[in-house]
Amino acid sequence: MKIVKLITLLVRHFNISHAEVMELIHAGRVRVNGKPVAPSMKLEIWDEVAVDQKIIRPAVQFTYIRFYKPRGIECTLNPEIAHNLTTVFQFPKKLFPVGRLDKDSEGLLLLTDDGRIYDAVAQSEREKEKEYCVWIDKPVTPEMLSNLANGIEILGQQTKPATTQAVANDPNAFIIILRQGLNRQIRRMCMTQHVQVLRLLRTRIVSITLGDLRAGEWNMLTETEIDDLFQRLNVMRFPNR
Repeated sequence: MKIVKLITLLVRHFNISHAEVMELIHAGRVRVNGKPVAPSMKLEIWDEVAVDQKIIRPAVQFTYIRFYKPRGIECTLNPEIAHNLTTVFQFPKKLFPVGRLDKDSEGLLLLTDDGRIYDAVAQSEREKEKEYCVWIDKPVTPEMLSNLANGIEILGQQTKPATTQAVANDPNAFIIILRQGLNRQIRRMCMTQHVQVLRLLRTRIVSITLGDLRAGEWNMLTETEIDDLFQRLNVMRFPNR
């Protein structure tokens, strides 16, 4: 994200000298996010700048969307790839998906233009929880759930410990909570247990849940959900406020 010096912004906006800018600041006429500032301040894109109570640079407003990615849709915005996200999701701003969800899987996808969310959620080393409901071609066994939870070798490495739970009233379904994101991880893990995944539904990313959305539907995250997400990710939503 581009950082701009406050003095540079004011010099360019008003076409005045550095000395005149310093006079404005020392007179208390410049406010960033409603507060007086030091001349050396550097601005982030979420900072609002006002002079004499008139906004000269509004804060960038990020968008956070919860989307139910249908099965058969590629998790990409590349228009050259068939069945990409733009065929089922249209929005006036350019957003990007947070994390992967393979073509044969469905469920929760976060879409945003805030790169901090991607950095904090998508990188597997951050160990942020993602929850799935999985349907397989054979009855779920306690031994299988234990093996999946303890970790299994796939792609030349041991998977991190996971949380697993059987689904009541459905012997062929289970819940798994992962804290990493290897390529087609759940499907590969299930293959080692000699079962095939018939349906894979992501229901939660960190604190954001799919809710009652149906395939292809979306809605905006609430302010409470956004604040909670940032808190759980240990990221300040508005660092300079």
